[in-house]
Amino acid sequence: MSDNYLSVLTKLYTAEQVRAAEARAVSDGSISRYDLVKRAAHETFNLLQANQPESASILVLAGHGNNAADAYVTAAMLLKIGRNVSVQASAAQHPTMELQLAIEEFNQLGGRSTEFCLKQISEANVIVDGLLGTGLSGELSDELLTVINAINQSQAWVLSLDVPSGIDADTGRSHKGAVNANVTLVFGAIKQGLLTSEARHCCGQLQFEDIGISSFLGASKVSQLVSQDLPKVFMSRRADSHKGSHGKVTVIGGDFGMTGAVRLAAEGCLRAGAGLVTVISRPEHQALICGTRPELMFRGCELVDMEVYHKLGWANVLVIGPGLGVTDWGYNLLKAVDLAEKPSVIDADALNLLCQLSFSNPHWVLTPHPGEAARLLGVTVTEVEQDRFKAVQALHDKYGGVIVLKGAGTLIFDGVHCVVAPVGNPGLASGGCGDVLAGVIGALIAQGYSGMQAAYFGVLIHGDAADLAAQAGERGMLASDLMPYIRQLVNQI
Repeated sequence: MSDNYLSVLTKLYTAEQVRAAEARAVSDGSISRYDLVKRAAHETFNLLQANQPESASILVLAGHGNNAADAYVTAAMLLKIGRNVSVQASAAQHPTMELQLAIEEFNQLGGRSTEFCLKQISEANVIVDGLLGTGLSGELSDELLTVINAINQSQAWVLSLDVPSGIDADTGRSHKGAVNANVTLVFGAIKQGLLTSEARHCCGQLQFEDIGISSFLGASKVSQLVSQDLPKVFMSRRADSHKGSHGKVTVIGGDFGMTGAVRLAAEGCLRAGAGLVTVISRPEHQALICGTRPELMFRGCELVDMEVYHKLGWANVLVIGPGLGVTDWGYNLLKAVDLAEKPSVIDADALNLLCQLSFSNPHWVLTPHPGEAARLLGVTVTEVEQDRFKAVQALHDKYGGVIVLKGAGTLIFDGVHCVVAPVGNPGLASGGCGDVLAGVIGALIAQGYSGMQAAYFGVLIHGDAADLAAQAGERGMLASDLMPYIRQLVNQI
């Protein structure tokens, strides 16, 4: 499968790209800015009508810009049909023309806005968040922080317009605080930050509405991968295929005390369809690894000798890192993998060892979590999480290959395309789940997928398997619980 498959995925955009598209649409004469406001308000009105009973009281909170204009026009439409709606707003010092028109339309229908009242916010049934949208700039004011906290402490059903207030539309990070919405109604284009970092918690259900600027958006190198893409990926196997047809993988790791990690990675590899899998680990671990999964082959390693190099050469793909440790044993194995010049998946402790080396390789896939990414870049975890898109670019610039920056809204980047995978659930925050992912990616490479394809489909399979496993509950979910669902997902033809 060609990586041109990326061209059909849902495109994601920065806030600036969306603003530029709006400007092009307006200058082209296709639409006015106030028409864009009215279209956004119409979609908001329809969503409220569909989701909230007529008896519900609706509190609309408005800020200063065109996000506030959307909110005011929505309130005006609700007033027209007799809905119980009120507006609270901060005093707009420099309102846009669209906001002035929206306030006038609301006032002509008898509406009047009041100042923010924390008591009324805390007691509201339904809240429409029109405070900031993509207009976030710098730190939140004390007034807005107080209002956002009141929203989050209320029991209200919350609808955010375009972006939950306080969330950076480009990075997904919050500035001290952000609205926790039940639904975020996104206008014009999906902003890239809404699918990663803190936005994954704050957005609730994302609903997109095209308000007429899609043809003006232009190119984007950032895409979203969704579960519906999986059935397009796997083809039926030939009836005359054999175990050698589906790839050979050597999985390396499992220093003393960490046998389970390499065992999980190896089984993940088998469950994702690799034909043959060998584990290289401490000799003492053979009974545990092969006794619990006899389909795995094993090569004990005290020192990196010719037998180890033979097993590296035998494989189509190498997976190194799960339980590897950071002693000389793991260090020498990582250097051997580099010398083998095979497509490789570099995970866990192999990433921690990589910090000490100057390796760069176009043929590997690196799978760091934020802590490992911080060590690889020599920065703090906070800096990585402040802008995950910047971090994944920096990782690629330094190490090459394909980078899988794990976390809430995993990013996959090959230097040209960035895929955001908002998949999985908090049940994955347990030991061994990352090891399973490394094995799945290795298996897909062994079956003929490119590093980029294997990375984004591997992340999707892993996340969807976690969602299926979590039907029994996220708490207490184990990495091994993913295995039957991985097998199920790779058989979607």
